[in-house]
Amino acid sequence: MSVIQKIREKYAALVIGLVALSLISFIAMDAFVGQGRGGGSSTTVGKVNGQTIDRNDFEKRITMQQTMQGAQGPQREQLIGSVWDQTVDEMVMNQEYEKLGLRFTGRELNETLFGANPPEWLSQQFTDPQTGQFNVNEAKRAIAQLKKQQNNPSAEMVNVALESTVNQGLRMKYMALLSNSTYIPKWYAEKTIADQNLVAAFSYVSVPYTAISDSLIKVTEGDVESYINKHKESFKQEEASRSISYVAFNASPGSQDTASVLAQINNIRNDFTGTNDAETFLGRVASETPFFNGYVLGSKMQVPNADSIKSLANGQVYGPYIDGKNYVLAKMIDRRTMPDSVKVRHILIKSGERGQQLLADSIAKKRIDSITGAIKGGADFNAMVQQYSDDPGSKNTKGEYEFTSQQFASLSKEFAEVAFYSQTGDNKVVKVENQAYNGYHYIEVLQQKKIEPAYKVAYLSKPIDASQETINNANNLASQFAANSRNKKQFNDNATKQHLQVLSAADIKENDYTIAGLADNRQFVRWVYENGTGDVSEPYEMGDRYIVAVITGASDKGIMSVAQARATAEPLIINEKKAQQIIRTKFKGGNTIEAVAQSAGQTVMRADSVSFAQPFIQNVGNEPKITGVAFNKSLQGKVSEPIAGNTGVFVIKGERISAAANTNMKAEDLRKQLEMQQKQMGGYRSMEALKKAANIKDNRFDFY
Repeated sequence: MSVIQKIREKYAALVIGLVALSLISFIAMDAFVGQGRGGGSSTTVGKVNGQTIDRNDFEKRITMQQTMQGAQGPQREQLIGSVWDQTVDEMVMNQEYEKLGLRFTGRELNETLFGANPPEWLSQQFTDPQTGQFNVNEAKRAIAQLKKQQNNPSAEMVNVALESTVNQGLRMKYMALLSNSTYIPKWYAEKTIADQNLVAAFSYVSVPYTAISDSLIKVTEGDVESYINKHKESFKQEEASRSISYVAFNASPGSQDTASVLAQINNIRNDFTGTNDAETFLGRVASETPFFNGYVLGSKMQVPNADSIKSLANGQVYGPYIDGKNYVLAKMIDRRTMPDSVKVRHILIKSGERGQQLLADSIAKKRIDSITGAIKGGADFNAMVQQYSDDPGSKNTKGEYEFTSQQFASLSKEFAEVAFYSQTGDNKVVKVENQAYNGYHYIEVLQQKKIEPAYKVAYLSKPIDASQETINNANNLASQFAANSRNKKQFNDNATKQHLQVLSAADIKENDYTIAGLADNRQFVRWVYENGTGDVSEPYEMGDRYIVAVITGASDKGIMSVAQARATAEPLIINEKKAQQIIRTKFKGGNTIEAVAQSAGQTVMRADSVSFAQPFIQNVGNEPKITGVAFNKSLQGKVSEPIAGNTGVFVIKGERISAAANTNMKAEDLRKQLEMQQKQMGGYRSMEALKKAANIKDNRFDFY
């Protein structure tokens, strides 16, 4: 129960993990050096305004992220991208801090690390999960010790984390500079309120684009190219990209594979039913689900067929049934009642810690017995905690802890059983022996809540995996297709003959680790960039499929190609052409809105109280161009020229512009609100502008 004991255990694990990850990274780095496109020995992953990103430093950052995020974190390929973005961001900003003369002192770093809100990387390792208390002294000791070990890879990782903390501190200072320079004048807020309160009334005639079928409009490559040239900003891309088409061959488990697993689990059902040692049995048959030697509340059983399983008699087996991708047998081992949450208080006397003896076991036992006798004789419990308990984590809470049933498995078995299996008011002395410490607990159960039936169940599960025969069949089909499809025409012809669906993926960047719709496969992305348009791949395994792909297009950094831009541009070009046709054939003039309606074969519609702030026309939609004309004072009482909007072509006649009464917003309140928005967005926009203006050279493809 001691915080320090848990910290030491975590700290040792952290150091071992960091050393292992560092060695792996070093080996991986050595294997990759010189393997890039150029075949040289450069270790420069990239440059930011001439400042080098070295491979060694970049690997350390990746390793640090892997360690911090643990086994459940993103894969290494994902981390490469996020670490790159973070590194570039930090370098751009550090260069700006240098220009501005911003500094983050040692005193400020100390306050950040060991103050009320320590950084996550530090608090994760030195906070007791049961009490939520951050052990400042242990954290200081650990960092000071690592700093002395110059050749220890773990010390290098800590230095990376400290550097990140300093960068965060500098960023906060920079954000404060921008924030404090932001000001919104009152007149601007007053003007905004006045504009937002404006409403317009107008009559209009419209012909929707849907009046003309899309199939009647032809869009040529020249049309797309012309549209791109007129709207270059909308079709800029910061990175080169490629597109592919592909066919897939299914390698997922078939009916024969499913039947084979079902037969396998049925063959051992009787043995599972008859065993008296479920834990050993599950280990011997390699069950996907390990045995949990504890009870789970009935309300917390998140498994299929939970009600049927709860109704089993002890020793009875249910199944097999499917749970996810497994066939499962469930065996009822035992049942009891158990609380969902408990409150206990305790006193700990340790006889040993991490293999080192502190007291003779007999002395520790006599001491806990004496404490037990004193408490039963009326001694103040908190006084005994403060004087004798070896658990500093509970000294501030009078020795008290609260636990939920989900925490059962994280506690020492002996301690958990007293807390959850005893009755409220019970007290007991238990001996605990684990890797962290040996000793004796005196425990009192103060409170138990939500008592309900709980069940100990053993689950024998076997995965429904594809057999090697199924996998080989899919691979063979994919290989035959690839062998007969050595160019784009053959690829398409063979896909048609074999009735295979051809799928597409676009906007593939050279440093992507995955492609939308496909499983992660960095090697496949590399193939896309190591080959040219029209080339066909060999089969690549993607999850439970084998795919064969053809490269259909490549676009360099800058303005998109016609092929790449067509999907975005074509609907807009179609509307432009429809608008021209509608104006030419439907709107032939007229001095009144009624004459225009007659010419267009439409009726005059009316819009009342359309807001300047929200250019939405009822039964039409969002039409900022149309409402913008409606608020033009010079057009009041006049019939406009035809206007191509979002949904169709409009002719309007302005009738009235007025101001609604402002009852909700005061100018000063809006001024503060706008100023806060500017402060919040200013820092982000500034950093994005600095990154966009920076000269960034990305060489990651040469290494990863």
